[in-house]
Amino acid sequence: MLYDLSIAWSPATAPDRLLQTLSLASSLGYATVALNHSLELPFPANPTSPFPPLPVSSSASSAGRRLPHVLHRATLPLTDPAASNYRLPALANVYDILAIRPLTEKAFQNACLTLDVPIISLDLTLHFPFYFRPKPCMAAVARGVRFEICYAQLLAADARGRANFIANVTSLVRATRGRGFIVSSEAKTALSLRGPSDVVNLLSVWGLASERGLEGFRSIPRSVVMNEGIKRNGFRGVINILEVAPRKDDGGAKVASSDAETKAKNQKRKNGDDDNGEPLSRRQAKKMKLAARSARSEKKQAS
Repeated sequence: MLYDLSIAWSPATAPDRLLQTLSLASSLGYATVALNHSLELPFPANPTSPFPPLPVSSSASSAGRRLPHVLHRATLPLTDPAASNYRLPALANVYDILAIRPLTEKAFQNACLTLDVPIISLDLTLHFPFYFRPKPCMAAVARGVRFEICYAQLLAADARGRANFIANVTSLVRATRGRGFIVSSEAKTALSLRGPSDVVNLLSVWGLASERGLEGFRSIPRSVVMNEGIKRNGFRGVINILEVAPRKDDGGAKVASSDAETKAKNQKRKNGDDDNGEPLSRRQAKKMKLAARSARSEKKQAS
């Protein structure tokens, strides 16, 4: 199953244009896609989902076209982490997936080390005023944060942007040792979509191994979708038992209660107590041992 967790969307996107993009994504083999809404600063105090209830939001066919399963995602530009962290829980309740796009070195390090976000998405056509150092990048991978490579940025960039894209991808692959990458399109039109094999072959030229590139289309984005769904539908992965079904007959309950009483009595006797919880004297304990020994001998003779 292939995933594309970033297809560009805005309120100005025409439904027919979006339907064409989703149809081509399905024909290329993508079973699940995410419509990406890039937010702008400042974030709204009470965010609501801007996605309209389009027929393309389901995995069923629409207008005779086969469509993938559609998720809703938001990408947040981040410059000052302290000014935006408190809005993340409110946004997480509205969107299926959240991604951070850090614009400064401080925001990038905070996203790698402390922020509770599943994806760090960068505009790799830009020249960043900082280096991708192995220590924060590997810390992000160890925490389960994934770096996103959007190949449509390369297709829409000029010569300088393409050079920056190649240099940034190479630096990220070196800093993370090729681990923890999600490969997405960030396609604004259907013409920007490409097949996964073509993208994997291109990334392998820049140092990302082919098996790592395939994981970026399959297992890694799948784990992000599953983990984000568990966060919203459960509490720390704990399953709560809401109700226990009662037994149909009382006989089983009586047998269970009698078994429990017998076990309790045996445990008391092992601890040197009688049935009332009082400690046994030495004489009583000796009598009980003799009675148990005689009972065993009688049983042997009877057999």
